[in-house]
Amino acid sequence: CGNATTAQQVITFIDTTAPEFTSVPEDYTTECSNELVLDLATASDLCTETTVTIEEVSTDGECPNEYTLTRTFTATDDCGNASSATQVITIVDTTAPEFTFLPADYTAECSDVLSLEDATAADNCGAVDIAIEESSANDTDCPQAYVLTRVFTATDLCGNATSATQTITVVDTTAPDFGLEDLEVSLPCDDYDLITVDATDNCGSVTIAYEETSVSGGCVIPVGTLLRVYTATDDCGNSSTFEQIIL
Repeated sequence: CGNATTAQQVITFIDTTAPEFTSVPEDYTTECSNELVLDLATASDLCTETTVTIEEVSTDGECPNEYTLTRTFTATDDCGNASSATQVITIVDTTAPEFTFLPADYTAECSDVLSLEDATAADNCGAVDIAIEESSANDTDCPQAYVLTRVFTATDLCGNATSATQTITVVDTTAPDFGLEDLEVSLPCDDYDLITVDATDNCGSVTIAYEETSVSGGCVIPVGTLLRVYTATDDCGNSSTFEQIIL
């Protein structure tokens, strides 16, 4: 009979599902001198292609060599559905500087000019400041002898520090010098006490004492001869002698 009726069904396809990340780089902490590993994130979508973009933000840390790098990954499909994931990379400075040169220990005579060299140091990430602290001590009976201790401290911009020590030992081993004194002196006996002999020391004062020996005759005999032996001693016990004949 050909009678007919019609009905319509409408099926609407929509895309409201955001992409899902299949891999996101893990957070990590690294030293400031290390090369950063900047891996990419990946994502997939149920229906369309996915585009992953990256936004990086750096935040200063507690010192110039430290900071936090926040990487935000955004995965977007063709319909504008998006999802995000974040990776945080923490850059730290925990490595102390290392000395590249340190003056060697040495021993010097008290009359020498001390060589006071500076130490040098390098850091893995930035500038280095080197401070020097000097102290001296003397545990001997010699006033001119002492030990000079020089402590070098190298500090980087983040407060990491390392120290090293140089020891300079100052000694007095040089005896006084009589110089050019007369080996023979001819004087009347009453004038013997007028004879003077001088000596100098490289570092301090000198004490001079002498002993006399009658070689032949003495003052009773006009042709008498005396041998006078002088001993010059410095503050540290170093001594030298000088013999003089008095006619």
